[in-house]
Amino acid sequence: MQTVNSSLEKKNLTDKRNLKNGSKLKVEEIPISGKIAFDEEAVKRKARMNKIKHKIAVISGKGGVGKSTITVNLAMAFAMHGYANQIGILDADITGPCIPKIIGLHGKKLQVGPPGIFPAIGPLGTKVVSMAFLLPSDEVPVIWRGPLKGRAISQFLSDIVWGELEFLFIDLPPGTGDEPLSVMQLIPELDGVVIVTLPSEVSQIVVKKAVTFARQLNIPIIGIIENMSGFVCPKCGEKTDVFNIGGGTKIAEDLSVPFLGNIPIDPEVCCDSDKGIPFIIEHKHSLATKAFMEIVKKIEDFLKNSKEIENSQNAVHIEQEH
Repeated sequence: MQTVNSSLEKKNLTDKRNLKNGSKLKVEEIPISGKIAFDEEAVKRKARMNKIKHKIAVISGKGGVGKSTITVNLAMAFAMHGYANQIGILDADITGPCIPKIIGLHGKKLQVGPPGIFPAIGPLGTKVVSMAFLLPSDEVPVIWRGPLKGRAISQFLSDIVWGELEFLFIDLPPGTGDEPLSVMQLIPELDGVVIVTLPSEVSQIVVKKAVTFARQLNIPIIGIIENMSGFVCPKCGEKTDVFNIGGGTKIAEDLSVPFLGNIPIDPEVCCDSDKGIPFIIEHKHSLATKAFMEIVKKIEDFLKNSKEIENSQNAVHIEQEH
């Protein structure tokens, strides 16, 4: 196998030329050979994604809410819940990738073989892909316009040999910009989004935008997770509400969105993330870990109910045809 370095950049050279004067590359303007490549990538992407049973995006209205930490620990919670070696994480934050650091894969590189590019393997057999694996060092920035970032995400979905997985968690950058929009459009069969917020009023305001964003794109909303929900003293166990109380619950009720749970502040979460150790693997009996495991059950119930509704609708459609 060979190490992948800058294959994405090479493939994006044509797009860069079209972006010099701020122009956009339209599908109609792509030469015949480019259209064939475009179609082939779409076919390959669909084939890759069909091998993954559930695709879940993790989003937030603003930064600083701990979304990437939630993504990693939620993925680990599913792995510990009986899905070891069946979980994938796509770090879709092209300009600020941090999943490799949190999950203990900092400094790793992707490997390439005849079938395509292979993900790095993390704890419990989790397959991980991130832009960080393609950069020569931590100091090198990714200075790309929106279309280039969208192209990179498309290649992550089509060129990566994900194999057969039960779950693929996609960690998206904050807001409702290029990367979230690209993922929603490239994976129309997305099972839904998990929205991460804080108890503060500022987070409540911007999370409404994330909910509206998902609804406008007809993406199911699995639910809202309130992170940093109170501080539990590691010595006496007393809980102190650092922010306002119940912000996540209130916004979920106001917008008629399921509330998945509260994740309390635990100093060990930060320490473990800096060490590259998923928190819930090291602290299986903590309150935060218990909260994650409860959220896993709620997501499973959501997916089960969605499947039953889909089967019921398909049955009605078949009856109407006959």
